[in-house]
Amino acid sequence: MKYAILGFIWLCAISAGFSAVTAFPAFAVDNMQSTDAPDLTSVRAKIDAKDYVGALAELRGLAEDNQQADVYNLMGYTLRKTGDYKTSLTYYTKALELQPDHKAAREYLGELFVETGEIAKAEEQVASLKQLCPSGCEELEDLQKAITAKNGN
Repeated sequence: MKYAILGFIWLCAISAGFSAVTAFPAFAVDNMQSTDAPDLTSVRAKIDAKDYVGALAELRGLAEDNQQADVYNLMGYTLRKTGDYKTSLTYYTKALELQPDHKAAREYLGELFVETGEIAKAEEQVASLKQLCPSGCEELEDLQKAITAKNGN
């Protein structure tokens, strides 16, 4: 099973092909309402401290044992922050396969597209977030701010 996941990740990473554009400061969040997630307190602390290498090491171990959207979302976030956009895309995609209504994964995937200059794809994530939170939510606001900053508006 572990090798099947790694094979899928490798395949997606090869087919993605993104280039780095710019990075936006952000704080890692995940779906705090989830009850089946492993304890991610230590990972969140490492991410908040910008210890992405330490967070990745811990997340890799968790990802092997837990097919859980929050784990994959934070893997995607941490990889994006280290500049590994291809693999980051793979983990966001997996998080959304497991939980299509994962607002944080939608926000972060949109931010990945902003950072790689794919604004139309980022706008698709805005549209998804508008459906998920019609009254507005932090994830939607943060993604819209990232798009606005990128467009220089």
